[in-house]
Amino acid sequence: MQNNCHLSRLIHEQARTYGRKTALSYRDYETDRWVPVSWNSFSDTVRRTSRALLAAGIGRQEVVAVLAQNMPECLYTAFGAYGVRAVVTPFYATSSAAQISYMMNDAGARLLFAGEQQQYDTAFSVVAVCQKLERIVIFDRKVVKKPGDTLSLYFDEFLKTGDAEGDAEISVRTAEASEADLADILYTSGTTGKSKGVMITHGMYREAFRVNDACLPLSERDVILNFLPFTHIFERAWSYLGLTEGAQLAINLRPQDVLRSLQEVHPTCMASVPRFWEKVYHAVLEKCASGPALQRKLIREALVTGEKRWTEYIAKGKTPPIGLELKYKLYDRTVIRTLRKTLGLENANFFPTAGAAVAPEVEKFVHAAGITMLTGYGMTETTATVSCDHWNKPITPGSVGRLIEGIEIKFSPEGEILLRGKTITPGYYKKESTTKESFDEEGFLRTGDAGYMKNGELYLTERIKDLFKTSNGKYIAPQMIETKLALDPHIEQIVAIADQRKFCSALIVPDYKLIENFARTEGIAFSSREELCAHPAVVRMMAARIDALQQELAHYEKVKRFVLLPAPLTIENGELTNTLKIRRRVVCERYAALIDKMYLDAEQGK
Repeated sequence: MQNNCHLSRLIHEQARTYGRKTALSYRDYETDRWVPVSWNSFSDTVRRTSRALLAAGIGRQEVVAVLAQNMPECLYTAFGAYGVRAVVTPFYATSSAAQISYMMNDAGARLLFAGEQQQYDTAFSVVAVCQKLERIVIFDRKVVKKPGDTLSLYFDEFLKTGDAEGDAEISVRTAEASEADLADILYTSGTTGKSKGVMITHGMYREAFRVNDACLPLSERDVILNFLPFTHIFERAWSYLGLTEGAQLAINLRPQDVLRSLQEVHPTCMASVPRFWEKVYHAVLEKCASGPALQRKLIREALVTGEKRWTEYIAKGKTPPIGLELKYKLYDRTVIRTLRKTLGLENANFFPTAGAAVAPEVEKFVHAAGITMLTGYGMTETTATVSCDHWNKPITPGSVGRLIEGIEIKFSPEGEILLRGKTITPGYYKKESTTKESFDEEGFLRTGDAGYMKNGELYLTERIKDLFKTSNGKYIAPQMIETKLALDPHIEQIVAIADQRKFCSALIVPDYKLIENFARTEGIAFSSREELCAHPAVVRMMAARIDALQQELAHYEKVKRFVLLPAPLTIENGELTNTLKIRRRVVCERYAALIDKMYLDAEQGK
């Protein structure tokens, strides 16, 4: 049963209900074992964190900042802060020093919690330029402090600075806490310009929990693997929803370990982005291509049967014919169940997926494998969910589900999605003019996304700000092209280029392992990635794969020229946001000479 109390009281109330039951678990990398944390222990550490924040002089609605990977301490700090009516602003663990100093000064934070060595080093490097920073609290005891560092202390030391005398003040503040209080300021990573602090109130979270509880089959029996950063509104709101239900959170510290964590934790649920499922899809296809003939045949037939069952019946709310159902159950008991077990998903309940468009082929594959993927759409400004697939209602591949209760929607003449409701942000922190520009005269949020409704489901078409117009006057939606071509396992990253150009082209980061395998098979010698990516045979092979994927595109939407990049696009180089979205302006500026040469060669017929 859901406990929808104020977040300042949630963990303590749940501890009274669940006591010694496991609330959290995390992998201890020294012992290589998952360590359980009971609700009682969770509550105790949150209480001690609140006391220490009081001792540090943190006032009502004052901001504290967190720079860390996912770890239990992130939750202790957040709920400890809510307990004294403080506001939390979490930063992505990969944020640069420039980003941290900007956000710290914008939020006015005096206290910064840092996770591991990298985050501590970044935090310490900005001390001189952060106007109000007084103290760094380090989560990981293994972090080595800089010589002469007198600002920092470890989290266990920080907890000792508070005492039980603060409990009376904590009780006063908790009693004062209201739905209008700010809970978080979440800085959008921003594909253009500086980050904006999205204000999230306790009332927004509470409403989000209520409406999501109505359409998601989540309960205290679920084990949720935390994969996306707690900084991301999707994972943050989803994890908090799980805590309101009494579910267990298994915290994955390092993103690269997620497949291993799946096999160790065997979660029932996990929030993820489409790219995760694309990689699973590619891995299964690769296994089909490389396995024995009988195995390939069985997997292919099992998935075809599963897809037919889901697409033609289950997704439409219909009962499959008995013959098809028996055939599917036979495959499920053998091939499909083995596939799920290999992934660690034999206990799967449902898996919410959002953050980008899900290719219909991937969505059908996941459901064919007996995994309930619930796709959705949302933004930081909407406390994540705007719409999602409802498990008990018809689902159409390609849609982003049905609106959650309480969301009002309308569309501008240009097709932009406009939203209003209790889960919508009141605005951006200290940015009144930006806030005013982001809402229309009726108080509807301008999302920047274009879309339409059909049979009660929402469909996205493109990002209005990303829409390209070729020099021939044709409009092209780059994300649609990128989503389609990224289905090929040989393509790791892709950036479509077309704005004010005669035709569509692309910068492509290939899967280096796969093109190296191709080169070895074909007897192609190469001494560097640059040489490999420029080799005519490799380019021809990639061109053939791209042409096969874009047969359904209009002539003006097709990628006619491309360049294979010898190095990936990275967050560190500023080419990706912290949520792995492409910074188009940065990429286009960085590779301007390469892009110009691609179009010049086309004009000259090279």
